[in-house]
Amino acid sequence: MPTILITGANRGIGLALSQSYLADGWRVLATSRNSSGEVASGAEQLLLDVSSEDSITELGRQLQGTAIDIIWNNAGVYLDKGQSLEQLKMHTWLQTFAINSIAPVKIAQALHANLQASQRKVLAFTTSKMGSLTENGQQAFAYRSSKSALNMAVRCLAHDYSKQKISCLLLHPGHVRTAMGGAEGAIDTATSVAGMRSIVDRANTDNYPQMNSRYYDYDGTVIPW
Repeated sequence: MPTILITGANRGIGLALSQSYLADGWRVLATSRNSSGEVASGAEQLLLDVSSEDSITELGRQLQGTAIDIIWNNAGVYLDKGQSLEQLKMHTWLQTFAINSIAPVKIAQALHANLQASQRKVLAFTTSKMGSLTENGQQAFAYRSSKSALNMAVRCLAHDYSKQKISCLLLHPGHVRTAMGGAEGAIDTATSVAGMRSIVDRANTDNYPQMNSRYYDYDGTVIPW
């Protein structure tokens, strides 16, 4: 049975991803910040505060010896939504970077041995088109810059892990109708998950160089950096 670990799995896209992989017979390790965050029925819940390095280290300790085919770094925040630069506080910007940019890479590092022990060896990262320098918009200074930083960090990770043939995939989920995306989102979670899975599920140790070089929209199109 293949195994996937999904962070931020108690709501929105993370919950929908869990349900999708469970339906296909996968073992799903679903993380949430606290035990009150319910995960999909059939998933194995693991507590993880992505803003805490100690919590990330503990996750690695708990999963020692467990092969994980896909690690999907999905947890993220949009703390400055609707805020102007004048309203944005420095601690909010720093917190956004800690969760959106640094934590996903530290989780990949903590679970590197788990990934190497698997057959698939896939790292997936939920990023955003809002991190594209080419398609830059206004406001959302913290969120946009945190996703740009994540994109760069994942490219660095792809280079570091290339000898192990590990796929490092950057995926924009689309503007999804979730608590983060808002009711004005253009697509639902099922559409987003189906699209992203079509990309992630074809990644393997043979095509990883091509997959790692791209920045994907949920529909498979390539987003300019």
